[in-house]
Amino acid sequence: MLYVVATPIGNLSDITLRALEVLKLADVIAAEDTRHSGILLKHYQIDKPFVSYHEHNEAMRTAQLIERIAAGENVALITDAGMPGLSDPGARLIRECIKRELPLTIIPGPSSILTAVVGSGFSMEKFCFRGFLPVKSGRRERELRAAADHDETTIFFESPYRLTKTLKVCIDIMPDRQLCVARELTKKFEEFRRGTASELLTHYEAKPPKGEIILLVAR
Repeated sequence: MLYVVATPIGNLSDITLRALEVLKLADVIAAEDTRHSGILLKHYQIDKPFVSYHEHNEAMRTAQLIERIAAGENVALITDAGMPGLSDPGARLIRECIKRELPLTIIPGPSSILTAVVGSGFSMEKFCFRGFLPVKSGRRERELRAAADHDETTIFFESPYRLTKTLKVCIDIMPDRQLCVARELTKKFEEFRRGTASELLTHYEAKPPKGEIILLVAR
């Protein structure tokens, strides 16, 4: 069986009881970063065999894990934070299990996407997650223009090093639209900052942002 296990996005206490049970019973845990995930497992005194599963070895490791699942082993798949497969490794292994009709189940838990959209206060009737904003300026601008045209809350992952550049683009594209920067969710310095692109730019130019960031565009 493949268990796709959601892990905390910041606060280690946010893991579910079911996730802990699965991790304790697994024959092997496939982790995006074994050093990072080792902190979580050590915190909960879970000692299980570890293998790395990341974008650079995903194809090779998928074949190996599929063999183990087909042989009847229980494989737990985790990423550094949140749900595997969402802008993180995991989708390939899930698709291969489905293709081969091997058993899999999802262990739900913390989600930075849902935490951000609820905490933003923006409309939750319709929302769209667009992944990481592109690094290249032209593609980034096209994504933001599309968000401005959509009748839904749009959610992006963004780097703290590019946030101010993105806000400058937003000033030109949607100067009056409400935005929200959700930063370091569930951690000590968690922040939800709302306002126009101009208001947010003024703040983050004075106080450069750090940590993991989600940018939301109101409908």
